[in-house]
Amino acid sequence: MGGTDVTDGWDWRRPGGSPVPGGPASGRPPQDASGQTASPWWSDALADPWRDPYAPAAVVVPAAPAPGAGEPEPVTDPDLPARPGMRQVVLISLVTALLAGSLGSALTYALLRGGDVPTIGAQSGQAPALAQRKPESLAGVAERVLPSVVTIRVVSLGGTSEGSGFVVTSEGHIVTNDHVVADGPGKATVVFNDGSTAAGTVVGQDPESDLAVIKVSRSGLTPVQFGDSDALAVGDPVLAIGSPLSLANTVTAGIVSALDRTMQAGEPGGPTRYYAAIQTDAAVNHGNSGGPLVDGAGRVVGVNSTIKSLVADGQEAGNIGLAFAIPINQAKRITEDIIGTGKARRTVIGAQVGGTGATGGGVRLNAVEPAGPAAAAGLRTGDVVLRLDGHPMTDPTDLVALVRKYAPGSVVTVEYRRGSARQNASVTLAADAK
Repeated sequence: MGGTDVTDGWDWRRPGGSPVPGGPASGRPPQDASGQTASPWWSDALADPWRDPYAPAAVVVPAAPAPGAGEPEPVTDPDLPARPGMRQVVLISLVTALLAGSLGSALTYALLRGGDVPTIGAQSGQAPALAQRKPESLAGVAERVLPSVVTIRVVSLGGTSEGSGFVVTSEGHIVTNDHVVADGPGKATVVFNDGSTAAGTVVGQDPESDLAVIKVSRSGLTPVQFGDSDALAVGDPVLAIGSPLSLANTVTAGIVSALDRTMQAGEPGGPTRYYAAIQTDAAVNHGNSGGPLVDGAGRVVGVNSTIKSLVADGQEAGNIGLAFAIPINQAKRITEDIIGTGKARRTVIGAQVGGTGATGGGVRLNAVEPAGPAAAAGLRTGDVVLRLDGHPMTDPTDLVALVRKYAPGSVVTVEYRRGSARQNASVTLAADAK
């Protein structure tokens, strides 16, 4: 083959052209001038019979770095993703924040403008009739009456008494219960529907009917409209308005549960109060006292006064659906007397009532005044009154309370029993001498 090595006929040389000692024929790896192995990659591939004779005769392997030459230069894989620099991190964060802000603004705008956000609930073109709050509805009645209802606070040695009231004249007269102002010094603080206050002075009181009148110096007040309590029927709708438990401007609804429910009320040691009350199941609690009972037309038909409750002595009473109001026809008459004269006239029959009749019911007359209305109608001591204007008498309270319901000068029919005979008499009621 033209080589100088007689062993295998090939010229084994370094890449620079100088011959290399040893070779495939010798079975030793090529050596340099110092006798060291020239390359760790030596092999006898040159003696491979399948080798291409025209391929290069030497395998070039980079020499190992010399001692002390330093670490080899690091090699970076071009296929690996490059680590982001600080500038790239800041730039990506800024772009992300801008995109998030833009998205939030877009969503907010869409929500405010309707956009593509779905509408919650169905839309109706017009409110139903029950939601239109017509003037004759309960809501319409309450809206009309509330500006005339007030809260009354009275400070006394025993503490602060709080109740309700309502404006009856544009000059500032206000009706309330006597027991709201009874223990006070004749002064009161009146709180109006809009939260404003005014000082009030007690004009007059009638403890036996549980009514009082307060006057405030304020103009532009709207008085309530009065209804006819004698025209009420059981089952009529009513509203009770006031400040129960200091909750001002409270409205509760109910019906007239009974009429002419005779009441005898009062605190121990205080005056005894008599009236033929309107009974209602509208929720009434402490603080409603003195507030108006209003009919379905927004007219005042009664003055809320007392309640019955299933509580033991010393416990706080609460609503159980048994509330009682003074009929407005009686309250109006007494209010006019107080405003006009400072005191109220009391209607009497001119007889003292004792116990009930021994048989057949009724109440017995223990004494009849010689010049009084009963005597003028022919009644005598010992007669038993069975009915007054058709109302049955079962307790002495019934006769007193029903007589007080009427105005002086009213003519009432009295059915009574004398011995075993039943008789009728027309009695013209009168005012007492007070």
